[in-house]
Amino acid sequence: MEVYRLSREKYADQLSGYGAALKGARWNSQGTEIIYTAGNRSLAMAEVLVHLSLSMLPRDFMMLTIFLPDDLEIFHLNINDLPTYWNSFPHGRETQNIGDRFIIENKYAVIKVPSVVTQGDFNVLINPAHPRFKQIAIVNKERFPFDHRIFR
Repeated sequence: MEVYRLSREKYADQLSGYGAALKGARWNSQGTEIIYTAGNRSLAMAEVLVHLSLSMLPRDFMMLTIFLPDDLEIFHLNINDLPTYWNSFPHGRETQNIGDRFIIENKYAVIKVPSVVTQGDFNVLINPAHPRFKQIAIVNKERFPFDHRIFR
């Protein structure tokens, strides 16, 4: 399976949950390392765009293609399993608790969660502490200029 991640060029050679741990996000609290990826390139782009404006948009994004072994067991989190306001903005502690528990239990290397940004799509979160993490690899990197029409 392949998943995708938009990354600034200076971080494009590494898979790390360090950035997510700095402040926390929807699926992890501050201090918990997790790697956010998307099931497709468009979702990877949308997940970045919701946090930026045209004036803040860096020009050095790289689209990473990340390989997940086919036999890697993935935990699927369904909408029915989520708290009522799982998709609220700003996000609540409930979803962070789910992600933190995923990392702490360390049973799975990957969890698939519904996207808030694009209904019907999924984000794929990677546990960098899992023993099989070393089998997950960046297999392609390419420059990713945003189409200027997005910001009209």
